[in-house]
Amino acid sequence: QVQLVESGGGLVQAGGSLRLSCSTSGRTFRDYAMGWFLQAPGKEREFVATINWAGGSTYYADSVKGRFTISRDNAKNTVYLQMSNMKPEDTGVYYCASSPYVSGATLIGDYDYWGQGTQVTVSS
Repeated sequence: QVQLVESGGGLVQAGGSLRLSCSTSGRTFRDYAMGWFLQAPGKEREFVATINWAGGSTYYADSVKGRFTISRDNAKNTVYLQMSNMKPEDTGVYYCASSPYVSGATLIGDYDYWGQGTQVTVSS
């Protein structure tokens, strides 16, 4: 059974930073791409960032480029999202997801396993 567990969410002021973590089990972590998605209040879940199986290729939504960094530690079966210079529009539930593909996973449909989400609130 594949499990993804996010942590690190919380309340932060605009301009501040948070680091989210997603610990996985039940799948050979190092073989697959991972991603982060955001569901803002009243909105659809949307893509934030993805990283390929080896960690050498990343891709970001335009809204977070230059502010967020996705990374992974294959030895720890964990993917991270470092968020800096945060804005109120970054508020919502962040979901970690595992893809059956090795890279290029930017759509919700590219992922087959999801975490339960972690709440992030950015105050202005």
